[in-house]
Amino acid sequence: MKTMYSTKKAVVMLAAVLGLGGCGGLDVTDLDNVSLDDFRDNPTPSRVNSAATGLLIGNRVGLAAQNGYVAELGVIGREAFVFDPAEPRTVEELLGPDLDPGGPAFGGNFWTNPYANIRNANTLLAAVTKVAGPSDAEKEAIRGFTKTIMALDFLVVINTRDTNGAAIAVDLPLGELAPIESKEKVFDHISSLLDEAAAHLTAAGETNFPFTLSTGFNMNAGETSDDFNTPATFLKFNRALKARVAVYQGHYDDALTALSQSFIDTSIPADDGAKGAALASLNRGVFQTFRAASGDLDNNLLSQTIYAHPSIVTDAENQANGQIDDRVTRKTKKLAEPVKAADGKLSTDLKFTLYPSADSPVPLIRNEELILLRAEANLGLGNIGPAADDINYIRTRSGRLPAKLDITAANALDELLKQKRYSLLFEGGHRWIDLRRYNKLDTLPRELDPSFAPHERFPIPTLETDGRK
Repeated sequence: MKTMYSTKKAVVMLAAVLGLGGCGGLDVTDLDNVSLDDFRDNPTPSRVNSAATGLLIGNRVGLAAQNGYVAELGVIGREAFVFDPAEPRTVEELLGPDLDPGGPAFGGNFWTNPYANIRNANTLLAAVTKVAGPSDAEKEAIRGFTKTIMALDFLVVINTRDTNGAAIAVDLPLGELAPIESKEKVFDHISSLLDEAAAHLTAAGETNFPFTLSTGFNMNAGETSDDFNTPATFLKFNRALKARVAVYQGHYDDALTALSQSFIDTSIPADDGAKGAALASLNRGVFQTFRAASGDLDNNLLSQTIYAHPSIVTDAENQANGQIDDRVTRKTKKLAEPVKAADGKLSTDLKFTLYPSADSPVPLIRNEELILLRAEANLGLGNIGPAADDINYIRTRSGRLPAKLDITAANALDELLKQKRYSLLFEGGHRWIDLRRYNKLDTLPRELDPSFAPHERFPIPTLETDGRK
């Protein structure tokens, strides 16, 4: 982890200025006595390795803030409320009629930071070609890691912008603007990046990464099978992301192929004595880590202003013993008294327990999601039986619910979306993204006014559109 904590220096070295636009200009002074040109043209192994690890810092920015990816998409998807008396936009804008493209913390969010990290990644890829010292296999490992993180950053941009599209060809000379491409082309680009990364990781063979990954790639230390911190095992993480993207694209055969190459696992038997083992297996995956220390990013999702949406309880099923879905019990708790928004219109008596401390990790992708993605891919192909098996695997192991024996082509999608809602609760906007993909956003409650439909997408920021005139 010490490399992880020192990589803010690498981000500075690569000029990851937070004001950098996705396709705009960049003025770089002599930061840390290392110029961008010097890094690109005369890279050293230590700078390259620090820069690679620094991409995790860049990807982590904006993930777990009060106005970050998990929280804002959670509010729009009716998983959460943010009742901050000092910031009324957490209610009025996220649940209101419009997202303001001029607000970098709200409607204009999730654009600048991902593109800054993508620019860093492109600079690193150029430097890897020229650096002397690392072996060919190590260079392939760096390329595979870098393109995988780039895919994650592009995914943040297009998950928020959807049909507004996004820029792809941003590795241009300063001053040149990349065109805004369609959602379909952006997803194709993400898919290609992941496949290119997989080829690099495969070419790396049995070598190790020449840099240290965070402990989020080895959350269950001591179990070798749970490591994702070598090129060979990181490849399984890459294929897991590929499966998610393929499902988003409706490429279900590709999704099933990628899942077979990932870390998907449904080997835990369905008996009460295996509850602990089942949860550990479902939780296996890759996480972004945080550290509650000066100079590092905290996980702010434990904020006293963030609350769980009351519908999490009212919409949940009960176990055979009458207790509520075990996922609700594990992830939320009842408050002694309800809390209200500043205007008094909204209230909840539910709080999240998912992130109990400022150094709690946030999932990037877990085995539980992979199983549900396989169910979704099979549903897309009309394979109801295998899809029902995976849905019931999650119902019984994660929710402790009885198996649902009447899953049919008519009700399978609604059942799948419900299981994804509770299994992936407040982990990364999954409910909002999924309901939008299936044209079901109107099933969400209209909180402030019946005329305020749930937001479908974030606008392209004003600074970007103004720069394009």
